Amino acid sequence: MEEHIKIFTGTSILVNRLVFLLNEQNIPSITKNDKESGRLAGFGTTGDSVELHILNTNLEKAKNIIDTFKTEIEA
Repeated sequence: MEEHIKIFTGTSILVNRLVFLLNEQNIPSITKNDKESGRLAGFGTTGDSVELHILNTNLEKAKNIIDTFKTEIEA
């Protein structure tokens, strides 16, 4: 059964970079930005965290990309 799983949480800049890397390998993703959603709805939320989700069936394909990305941002 396919379901979306959270693979990364960070700033919108970092999430957008990871989305780009996943798109290069044809791995679709969903970005969940509660702060931006709240702003558009007319109320605020705290924090700058943005979540990135992919289908669990794509996790094995995306694992190397995610691990390499996390290593790069920690350096």
